[in-house]
Amino acid sequence: MGLAAILKSRKTRRDMMWGLIFISPWIIGFLLFNLYPTLASFYYGFTNKALIKPPEWVGIANYTKMFTKDDLFVKAIVNTIYMVVFGVSLNIIFAFFTALLLNMEIKGLSVYRTIFYLPTIMPPVAGVLLWLWILNPRYGILNYFLSLIGIRGPAWFADPLWSKPSVLLMGLWGIGGSTVLYLAALKGVPVEYYESAMLDGANWLQRTLKITIPLVSPVTLFISITSTIGAFQIFTQSFIAGGENGAGWPRDSLLFYAVYVYQNAFRYLKMGYASAMAWILFLIILAVTFVMLRSSAHFTHYEM
Repeated sequence: MGLAAILKSRKTRRDMMWGLIFISPWIIGFLLFNLYPTLASFYYGFTNKALIKPPEWVGIANYTKMFTKDDLFVKAIVNTIYMVVFGVSLNIIFAFFTALLLNMEIKGLSVYRTIFYLPTIMPPVAGVLLWLWILNPRYGILNYFLSLIGIRGPAWFADPLWSKPSVLLMGLWGIGGSTVLYLAALKGVPVEYYESAMLDGANWLQRTLKITIPLVSPVTLFISITSTIGAFQIFTQSFIAGGENGAGWPRDSLLFYAVYVYQNAFRYLKMGYASAMAWILFLIILAVTFVMLRSSAHFTHYEM
């Protein structure tokens, strides 16, 4: 080995050492606050770990109980799937059409865009409290306006039939992030495509179906995946609106999966059972994301 190679090797090792020193706070934080809790929760899932006693190995008992004896587990799954299916669909539809409106060249457009995006930066807890006031059965502003046109408003969060639609309505208020993504995608669609279609006699609906939707489909895929992951982990809305203790009131209609994990961990002190539930949620999200990515080739168009 020549002298230049030796010096280069020493310099490489020295640069690597200093690089590791500079990123060591992140490495230590990742090991202590990410990797260790993840591995610990995997182990606790096979124990009866509680906050007040050491864990005892129980094998797959937690998973067996989850799928055979726990009715609330099934209820939480059904409630969460409802939010995934309807919440993600409505988020995409409303964000897309809102972006179409905000993409029009009209006076004061920047003001309208700001107004639509503002709810996104509001703290989630404050947003839920605001909607609890808006949807109050007796004194809420929405039921008041409905009464002006002769409609008796529902009990919203207090009614098991309307509690989940109330959460969906609340979610539509915060579509600003998805709208911005769609708006950016719309700006990237070549104007020449629309001009050619108009020369061929295509109307607005045909241009939207044949040009706009296919060309913004990568953004649709991204929003679909991120919104699905978020819907599976929905927590704040239910925890605040579902009763004083986040119990999923009324009649467990707002008992979503993440809320039930929280209840088992910090109310019932069943940390082992909650860890097992958390890993099932991880596997569900992983499987759904994998399926969406594998099937995306059939509906996602990437312009060459």
